[in-house]
Parts: sequence; structure tokens; C-alpha cells
Amino acid sequence: MVILIARTLSTSQKLKHSLYSLSQLFTFAQHQQSLPTPKPKTPPPPFPFFNFKSFSSSIPSLPFTRDGNYEEPTSLVCPGCGVHMQNSNPKHPGFFLKPSEKNPDYHSHTHLVHIAQESEFPGSLKRGLVIQPESGDESGFDSGRRPERPVVCARCHSLRHYGKVKDPTVENLLPDFDFDHTVGRRLASTGGTRSVVLMVVDATDFDGSFPRKVARLVSETIEENSGAWKQGKSGNLPRMVMVVTKIDLLPTELSPTRLEHWVRQRAREGGAASKMTSVHMVSAVRDWGLKNLVEDVVKLAGPRGNVWAIGAQNAGKSTLLNSIGKHVGEGGKITHLTEAPVPGTTLGIIRVEGILPGQGKLFDTPGLLHPHQITTRLTREEQKLVHISKELRPRTYRIKAGHTVHIAGLMRLDIEESSVDSIYITVWASPYLPLHMGKAENAQIMQEEHFGLQLQPPIGEKRVEELGKWVRREFRVCGNSWDSSSVDIAASGLGWFAVGLKGEAVLGVWTYEGVDVVLRNSLIPYRSHTFEVAGFTVSKIVSKADQALNKRRQNEKKRKQSDPKVSLPAESPILTVGTDSNSC
Repeated sequence: MVILIARTLSTSQKLKHSLYSLSQLFTFAQHQQSLPTPKPKTPPPPFPFFNFKSFSSSIPSLPFTRDGNYEEPTSLVCPGCGVHMQNSNPKHPGFFLKPSEKNPDYHSHTHLVHIAQESEFPGSLKRGLVIQPESGDESGFDSGRRPERPVVCARCHSLRHYGKVKDPTVENLLPDFDFDHTVGRRLASTGGTRSVVLMVVDATDFDGSFPRKVARLVSETIEENSGAWKQGKSGNLPRMVMVVTKIDLLPTELSPTRLEHWVRQRAREGGAASKMTSVHMVSAVRDWGLKNLVEDVVKLAGPRGNVWAIGAQNAGKSTLLNSIGKHVGEGGKITHLTEAPVPGTTLGIIRVEGILPGQGKLFDTPGLLHPHQITTRLTREEQKLVHISKELRPRTYRIKAGHTVHIAGLMRLDIEESSVDSIYITVWASPYLPLHMGKAENAQIMQEEHFGLQLQPPIGEKRVEELGKWVRREFRVCGNSWDSSSVDIAASGLGWFAVGLKGEAVLGVWTYEGVDVVLRNSLIPYRSHTFEVAGFTVSKIVSKADQALNKRRQNEKKRKQSDPKVSLPAESPILTVGTDSNSC
């Protein structure tokens, strides 16, 4: 009996000592003996200085906002591209499937031990309450929870994960975007909320992607209403900000000062006049210039302004806004836009959350369709070859009159007349495009026998006719140096020839009808120190085409040997000549 009493006393002392230590840990003098037992239906009162949260509590999903009418948020449109969503017909635009719901803690169950199995915890904790720090940092069991991602349409899902459209036939059913009605009239209005226009332009295709129509519209609005305040009218004029993207694709030798001066000059010639508030050179890939851009936009927009991101298709608007939201955003929920090297990714106006402070609104708009860009008539596989994704490198030829240079099967430059013996022609285009230099007298043979084969795009001989008529334009150029390029001859959506000479020359430029070709001051005056040789440049396209041609010739030779009467049909020329004149 004495032994039993001693053991009881010893156990009691240990329990008392344990409770006393626990009370010291939590600094609860009133709970030295035991914790209060809560009623079955009433949760226990919280301990001082600590917050409690039930295991079964759910984290609210992050809602996305899309302004169909610019004021009221709606969930009936895709937050990635802005198209109206539907779940009834997978063959129509905007189709989506909502993912099945999962338990937020389904990842954590494999690593957790049920709290009821731990005898050292008090009963109140076993009922599903955990202690959380006062700072609100949710850890432990809640660390496995993830906020629900907004549902996007099937087209955005395919572009984000596979880089291509799942069903190309649906593209023909996409609704047209009326820019003049939805955005243009708001930019032309000087009443109400202040508007800031971000004109996004691709540095590698400046003239092709420059939104001339928008620049003229905003410039005319500013000019017509610049004196409105004198008449007692609203003088809340739109602010125009030029944003030149993808500058990381330009050669590093190009001076930023020279680039900005060149951009301002081209913008004035494109219709922006002197109405631009500021110019920013940025790279969404390397985060160059993003912070200064956001600070400028926030200052111009004020606490309630509307900011409109406008530009041509595939100019990089969505990529730019995503990069700004990731690195310079205000935190919290941030709209993630669908981005892909596919023209026309954005289909409707999308309100971008998490970037502007206060009640300011930032809108991403669908890319403007520029039919004068050659990329608008190319297939997806052909666009991949034309698309510039790496830093541009010069490919320079030293040629004389009577010679010609091809950029794939899309553009050709003829040196027709020259006052000097040699001219330096530098090609600035995608490195995947094969080039060819030869005599101008053989140019038609090159088109008939090599377009669609060694010279791609177009891919395939049938595509040559589908691209349209092959027309000529004439340019008279002059220069004062052989060491640097004086002028560029640029084709929208493709690239440009940089011409360096000390004298004058007459150049003939060939491309497909409807493609815009401009003569301008040279963007990049530098040329390569090594020259390309005559013939085809070394590329996979040329190698594969040569292999296919050799194989076809071998098969034809075998057929002729077996049957001498077999002859091949003659190919008809597809050359169509047009004229257009321009002068230096």
C-alpha cells in the first residue's frame, strides 16, 4: 500500500511539474492545473496572444476581373484572352471545362499524423484548432493550400502549355474586334477620367508594328482640344507614351541614345508628331526599363486614370504586362494574360489587376491587325521561321551592280544602277531564314526552281502562288560612307536591308503585293566584319531541300533509264511584275 501511494504521489508531482512548465511556456498563470473543457457546441475561448483556426476552414479563391463594359467585373469572359466563355460547344470560340474540385489538403495528408494520436496535446487542440503566430503567417497544415487559379478557355490553355492553337478551324469563327467603337471613341474624348495610351511597338519591326491610326487619333484629339480650358470645357487630354519592346533582340553595340533619337524621328514621321509625353525602351524578358515605365504611367494616370495598352498583333503587349505584374506589381491578385508567339493572342479587352495603385485601371486590348505585315499571310510553321527570338546578327554582302540578294522566298533586292563599284548590303532578319546572292539575270530561275524549297518560307511550291503577286518597287538611295550603313529598306513583318555606300544607286525591291516596304534612315549602322559568299547560306532548310532534290533527281534518272519515253512536264513561271517608285 505504501508503495502504491508513493507511485501515486510521484505521478502527481510529475503531472504538476509538467503543467507548471506548460503554464510558464504560455505565460498563463490561471491555467496551472488544467485547461478548461469546452462545451460540445461552443468552441473554446482563445488563449491570450494567440489566434486559432480550424482545420476545415477554407481559403477563398482569388477572383479575376474582366471589364466587358469597362466598369462592372464579370466572370463570363476568359481572363487570358478576353473572349466570351461557353461550355456547350467545343467547336466554338471560348469553350472551357472547369477542373474537378479537389480537397485543398490532399497533398498534406500523406505527411501528417492525426492530432488525436498525440497524448501530450490538450483536448482543445484535438478538436481541430491550431495555434497560429500573431503575424498571420499561415504555416503547418495550411502551407499545402494553394489559391484557386482562374479558369481559361481551351484556346488559352493550348497556347500556354503547347504554344499552338488546338483547333485552327475555330480561328475563323473568332469575333471581330471593333477598335474604333470600343476604344477609339474613349481616346478621342476629353471628358471624364484621364486616359493614358501606351503605344507598344516592336523594336525589330518598328514601321510594321507602329499603330499609325492610333497615333493620328490621339494627336488630333490633343491638338483640337489643347485650348479647351480657355472656353470652360474639359481639358483632360489623353497622354501618349511610346513603349518600344524587345530591345534585347537588338545588337548590344547599338547606343540607347541613338535608338531613342531614331525612334522619336520615326514616330514623328508616323503621325505622332510632337504629342508624345515620353518614350521608354524596355525588355520584358530581361526587365529592362520596367520600373521607370511604371513610375511614369502611375504619375500620368493619377489615382483614377485609365491606361490602355495598344499595339499591333504580336508586338508584345501581353508579355510586357505580365512581366510588369510579376516584378513591379503592387502585390495581391495579379491578372495573368495569355502570351504566345502567335498573332492575335488577345481577343477582347482585359482589365489587368495588381499593377496600378488606387482606383487606376489598366486595360490590355486585342492586337491591331496590320494587313501590310507579311506575317499575316503566313502559316504558323512559316511564322516560326520569320519570328525573331534571338539577338540580331548582321549578314553582310559586298556586291556590285547586276547582282541580287534574296531573303528566303519573301523579299529580293536588285542592284540595278550604281555610281560606285561596290555596295555593302547587310541583312537584318531571323537567322532561320536562308539567304542567296547571285546574278540578277538568274533571279527568275531562282524563283521558279527554289522558292518553297531551298528558299523558305513559303514552305512548299504551292504556297508560292497562295501568297500573291510578286511585284517590284524602285528606290534611289545615296550615302556618304562605306564603313557604316546609311539607309534601310524594310519590309513589314520580315526585316530589312541596310545599305552602305559612298555615292548613289538605284535599287529594285521585290516582294508580295500588299506588303509595306519603306525607306528610312539606318537603325543599326554597323555591318559584319566578315562577308557572306555567293550562293545559298548554310542552313538546315537548304540542306534538307538539297537532299530532297537529289533524291528526286535520282528517282527521275532511274525512271528514264527504265522507260526513255517518260518526260517531265514543264513548270510555268509565276513571276508578276509591278512597279512602284520612291526616291532618296
